[in-house]
Amino acid sequence: MVDQEPQSPGEPEAAAERAGVTPAKGRPTPKRSEAERRRRQPVAAPADRKAAAQQGRTRDRTDRARKMEAMRRGENWALPRKDQGPVRALARDYVDSRRSVSEYYMFGVLVLIVLLFIPSLRKSPVVDYAVLVMLLVIVTESVFVGGRVIRLAQQRFPGESTRGVRLYAAIRGTQFRRLRMPAPRVKPGDKI
Repeated sequence: MVDQEPQSPGEPEAAAERAGVTPAKGRPTPKRSEAERRRRQPVAAPADRKAAAQQGRTRDRTDRARKMEAMRRGENWALPRKDQGPVRALARDYVDSRRSVSEYYMFGVLVLIVLLFIPSLRKSPVVDYAVLVMLLVIVTESVFVGGRVIRLAQQRFPGESTRGVRLYAAIRGTQFRRLRMPAPRVKPGDKI
């Protein structure tokens, strides 16, 4: 055994002050399970589960209603990613400011379906030609409107991406005006 010199009362403090020596913390290291238990906060169980679930549903419902109302108004934060941005807003306003034949194509489709049930017209090429004419009108109108929107966007928002705007405007142009989302901000005939 090695003989140890008796330590003076001030010596442990002197050892603690030396560089590279960590003083003792004065308590044992906790077990991992104890440390994890202290770190995790217990989940506060609601006193009444039914009431808590009802509150959660009510809160979610009001949040959804608030976001839907903001989306109808066209607020950028509430819009889906595909509808966000100044170029898309310009495309929506341009399409909404004009009347087009494409808006009413669904009525044409219903008429064509009714015509298909008439036996004398079923084998006639009239229905086929009507479908082709309707498609030609929709495609022509979409190309025209999409090109005009892209030119306007490049003038008003130089440097902004116009990728996908032509198709975006075409799809919006084929929807019923009342069912468009976000709702139209301009009336037909307004200057854009």
